[in-house]
Amino acid sequence: MLGVRYPDVRSPDAERLDLVEDLHGHRVADPYRWLEDPDDPRTREWTAAQDALAADVLGALPARAGFAARLEQLVHAGAVGVPVHRGGRAFSTRRDPGQEHAVLRVREPDGTVRVLVDPMAVDPSGTTTLDAWAPSWEGDRLAYQLSTGGDEESRLHVLDVATGEALDGPVDRCRYSPVAWLPGGEELFYVRRLAPDQVPAGEEQFHRRVWRHRVGADPDGDVLVHGEGLDPTNYYGVRVSADGRWLVVSASAGTAPRDDVWLADLAGAGTLEPLQVGVDAQTAAWVARDGRLWLMSDRGTPRWRLAVGDPADPATWAPERWADVVPESGDGVLSDVALVDGADGTLQVLAVHSVDATDRLSVWAGDGSGRLAEVTGLPPGSVSGVSAPPEGGTAAWVGFTDYSTPPSVLRWDATAPDTLTPDERAPVAGEVPEVTVVETHATSRDGTPVHLFVLSAASSPTRPPDTPRPAVLYGYGGFNVALTPAYSAQALAWVAAGGVWAVANLRGGSEHGEEWHRAGMRERKQNVFDDFAAAGEHLVAEGWTTHAQLAVMGGSNGGLLVGATLTQRPDLAAGVVCSAPLLDMVRYERFGLGRTWNDEYGTADDPVELGWLLGYSPYHAVREGTAYPATLFTTFESDTRVDPLHARKLAAALQAATAAGAPVVLRRETSVGHGARAVSRTVGLAADQLAFLAAATGVTDWGAAGPGGAAAL
Repeated sequence: MLGVRYPDVRSPDAERLDLVEDLHGHRVADPYRWLEDPDDPRTREWTAAQDALAADVLGALPARAGFAARLEQLVHAGAVGVPVHRGGRAFSTRRDPGQEHAVLRVREPDGTVRVLVDPMAVDPSGTTTLDAWAPSWEGDRLAYQLSTGGDEESRLHVLDVATGEALDGPVDRCRYSPVAWLPGGEELFYVRRLAPDQVPAGEEQFHRRVWRHRVGADPDGDVLVHGEGLDPTNYYGVRVSADGRWLVVSASAGTAPRDDVWLADLAGAGTLEPLQVGVDAQTAAWVARDGRLWLMSDRGTPRWRLAVGDPADPATWAPERWADVVPESGDGVLSDVALVDGADGTLQVLAVHSVDATDRLSVWAGDGSGRLAEVTGLPPGSVSGVSAPPEGGTAAWVGFTDYSTPPSVLRWDATAPDTLTPDERAPVAGEVPEVTVVETHATSRDGTPVHLFVLSAASSPTRPPDTPRPAVLYGYGGFNVALTPAYSAQALAWVAAGGVWAVANLRGGSEHGEEWHRAGMRERKQNVFDDFAAAGEHLVAEGWTTHAQLAVMGGSNGGLLVGATLTQRPDLAAGVVCSAPLLDMVRYERFGLGRTWNDEYGTADDPVELGWLLGYSPYHAVREGTAYPATLFTTFESDTRVDPLHARKLAAALQAATAAGAPVVLRRETSVGHGARAVSRTVGLAADQLAFLAAATGVTDWGAAGPGGAAAL
């Protein structure tokens, strides 16, 4: 049944300012600047009216109940994390159906399992999340980080693993802090921001430093290790070798695809010496149990390679002296490695490569003599990580997921290199629908092939269904993020109802290495939007759907993607879900973490780069009298990455400009942020999003999409 069905509602009025600024010779209008201030009485009144509009529109959607029922089961799937082995113990996360958050557990050498950190026990309201954790080398202490209300302002704690006793914390200002333990568990290296009174106003989210901390001591007395005088937007990494001798510190300015790396001999002078500084490349470095310096890098090899050097001989730190262990692949992107012992006792490398966004495993000789085997037992899907005990052994653990398998763990052993056995599988509360996955390629405007995964319940595994179906096209296209197969309750619920769900691997991601990323950033950002539009056109041309049945969806940088798509190609799709979006590209650096993203997008402070940004900024591309598709903005009031002001401003602009009868709706949530949330909060959001898109794509009878049946489309 086609034809948009929404209640007859009127969008709230928004005052339109006659505000035009001259920026580097560009006349830039900003009529809704006042919506940047959430405390402005006009913003409060307008927001309250938007809340009422959202309640009216979303509450009347006929498909919502069916989707909520289906999602209630599918969202409550379990999830199991890859274990980290330390001192004979194995630490991992697990969430079972019915649990709001994953818990952190430890498995003792005798096989008994205990819960160490349960966010719901800490905060029964469900607004506290476990952000990160790191056991000591001996496995007797655990550093972990919690944040509350979606603010992602991680606070560091330390506990005794055997007793659960709190040994330290909370230490504040530890957002995005790695932890590197020294042997013995008495000291650790970590990253902490300077206190707000020590930095310029407005820069409280920046100015990180690397510190050396003694457990239980006042953090104000920590020893400053690195970061003074460097870029205030730097993010830092720290790693310590298991013997405590070697410290590696890395730094990247914001999200720039390059880093500086230093190495220090803690048994000697302890001075950080430059391994890679001022180079336009990324290198991860660590010293392993064999005493060699291991280097995983895209320096001169955009699909990455793994090499070795000598930590005690700086001459071997130069890339021309690196000895390859896993050389760059012609078609696969190296994404992860684990060091294991072969059946003959020699050191081997279990490597993960991604080809067209699907992961493969292979085994390589640690001495650099080449590939030993392909692991043929891995199903098509994604490897979330590989790990092995740092002290050695023939076994490794592999995190795995695909479109119908929740995050689970497989076990691999060098004594049977072709075999993967289930180690821990995550259960699902309800029945997971059968999904057919077809891989296909669209052709972008400049002729570049763009890979897509297309999910459906069609009986034929190689072609579209006999009649076009309502379809959702999902994308991201930025920050070197790859969209690989992963369990998605939303996708499964849509497919179970008879629809089509497509995922596009756009430029800007890492699916084909760093060159693919850079082809979609800065002055080339328009390539991403062209790729996405081409993917939508391909789905229509191949008969999967029609423009009247197509919807597009994305969040964060993906919110920018669909924001640009709806303003550049309002004819492409009938419905849009734009979540936690970045939309005013002229002023984005002034809010949240925007300043850390200017290497990805460009800066409005530069005349040339402002031209790039204005070329696609969705807020500045709205045109009066254009028929815009039905659009749902979803925002989170505690979002400290992307400020909700972006969605407010574009929602107001679209509501005033659109010549179509399709609604533009702003849905807000409080006490949640950009990242992790309680499972129950996910159901309501996902149900609203899918039901809105069902209405936009013309479906009015998806109430049967709940458990026990699927609608006939």
